[in-house]
Order: sequence, then structure tokens, then C-alpha cells
Amino acid sequence: MDETPKTPATANGAQTYRHRLIALAKWVRRNAEISTLLVIAAGIVAVWAFAELADEVIEGGTQGVDRTLLLLLRTPGDLSDPIGPPYLEEMGRDLTALGGVVVLSLATCVAAGFFAIRKSYGTMLYVLVATGGGIAFSTVFKQLFDRARPDLVPHGSMVYTASFPSGHSMMAAVVYLTLGALIARVLPQRRLKSYVLSVAMLVTILVGVSRVYLGVHWPTDVLAGWLVGAAWAIVCLLVARGLGRRGHMAPPLAQD
Repeated sequence: MDETPKTPATANGAQTYRHRLIALAKWVRRNAEISTLLVIAAGIVAVWAFAELADEVIEGGTQGVDRTLLLLLRTPGDLSDPIGPPYLEEMGRDLTALGGVVVLSLATCVAAGFFAIRKSYGTMLYVLVATGGGIAFSTVFKQLFDRARPDLVPHGSMVYTASFPSGHSMMAAVVYLTLGALIARVLPQRRLKSYVLSVAMLVTILVGVSRVYLGVHWPTDVLAGWLVGAAWAIVCLLVARGLGRRGHMAPPLAQD
């Protein structure tokens, strides 16, 4: 049988192609590791920032900033009236409800149902444990501090617990950021991932801002809640990545 000998050009082309594949594989592996390191770094920064903020709050170092920001959201001469038209206050109450236990539990069940329909029962269970555990952690963690609620302005919503950190902000960050990260993880397109994560962050921010607007939290309460919730979501994402490498989590959806 006749065999066509490989010319130097053909051999060089195959070698170049092989080198490119190896380089691409190394780049993907290196960037995946960088991505994980960045996520870990973000978690460490969130924990560190919360510790520094909590220390300042305990020492009273944030009182001036808190009072100034809270008063900026009130009508001069009538501290019982938040700035803006009357419907804006009603919108604030609607937004703050997105950080309540009932709505957060419903959002968790909807996300768990999504994975159950895909028959990704491991991911479904993880969603329930991660978000349910986060809500429980938020409730217990809040008891460690005993900061009084703002007394500068009338409260625009009923409150029953201490002020620091904001429970609504913390639980919203725990649930929405965790769900956003877990759902984005299985989406095939980068634009879809970005959209889901952006919506999760937007809702989390709106819940926190509404708490300050309604006068039921100091701004630093909300910031602390965001930091703790973000740290929890980051831990959940890292654990999910580890479980995914072992085949215990849902694989990405097939791209159309």
C-alpha cells in the first residue's frame, strides 16, 4: 500500500496545532484557577470589611455618617416624611418585602423546583440547605449585636429586633446572591450568567436601600448585612464548584 510521506510543512503544521491546543488548555486551567482565587479573595475582603465596620459601629465611629445619610432621605422640617412623592414610600414598603422570610422562602422553593424539574436532585437539595442555612445563620448572627434602631425619624415599617446588621439586607444577599450564583453556574451563555447575577445584585441593593429609606436601619446596618450575605454566597459558590467537580451538582444546560 502506498503511503504518502509527510512533508516538513505538514509535520510543522500538526505540531503547531498541537502546541496551540496545549496552550489553550493551560490558559483555560490558569484562568479557572484565577477565577477561584478572585472569588476567595472577595470573600476574605467581605469578612474583613465587616469586622472593621462592626468595630467602628461598636465604638460609635459611624454615628455621624449614619445620621447625615438618614436625614438626607427625609423632608427638611418634617422628619416623618421621606423625600419624594407619597407613592415612593409605598414602593419602599413593597421592595422591603422582597427581603422578608416569606418572599425569600418562596424564591428558594421556586429555584429548587427548577432543579427538581431538571432531575438535578443534588443541586435542589443544596439550594435548600444553602439558602435555608443562610436564613437561619442570619437570624442567629443578628443576636450577637444589640444596636438600637434609628431614633431620628419615625419608622416606616414594623420592627421587632435589634438594628445591626440589617436582617432584611443580610437575608436578601444570602438568598438572592446564592441563588443567582447557583443558577448562573448552569447557564451556558455568558450574557445569561451576567443577567441573572445582575438581577440578584440589583434586588439585594434595592432591599437594603429601602430599609434606610423607611428609617428602620442605619446605613451601616445595611452595609454590614450586604457584606455578611455576600460572604455566605461566596462560600456556597465555592462549595458548589467543588461538588460540581465530583459530579454531585447539575451540569450546565445545553446551548441552543
